[in-house]
Amino acid sequence: MGYIVGMDVSSVHTTPKFTLGAVGIVAASGTTSAKKYKYVQYKEATAATDGVAGEVCAYYQAGGFQDNTVTSDYSDSVNVGAGVLQANMSDDEYGWIQISGPATTTLALTAGSDGNALTVVGAGDGTLDVSAAVTDHVCAIADDASAKEIVCCFPE
Repeated sequence: MGYIVGMDVSSVHTTPKFTLGAVGIVAASGTTSAKKYKYVQYKEATAATDGVAGEVCAYYQAGGFQDNTVTSDYSDSVNVGAGVLQANMSDDEYGWIQISGPATTTLALTAGSDGNALTVVGAGDGTLDVSAAVTDHVCAIADDASAKEIVCCFPE
């Protein structure tokens, strides 16, 4: 896996600047762990919900993973966590989500304690909940739940 030239994880585009599904890495430096990002298209979905930087998003409807489309409106998701939005995004905009490494979310977990396996199943829009069933898609681990710090393990 290599770097993507010109990758700015905080930028948002109205037309794609990279191939959807492209993955980029921000290398570790000093005490900072490496982080992995994926380029996706955002969908507002039924609730017409804009995405907010630091919110967790899920894959949008059936085929969302293959189409690299995400939403923070879980009522239109397939309950598969996608990543943490890196910028505010509106309908049909393109940008980066964090899929691996440590992250801090803007919203508190719906429930959970340090070390818990986390899922979007049962969570409030844009956040995560404790995995309660073996059928839940586990996409992160609570590192410091009270500080909204997670370890991302979203699918690539």
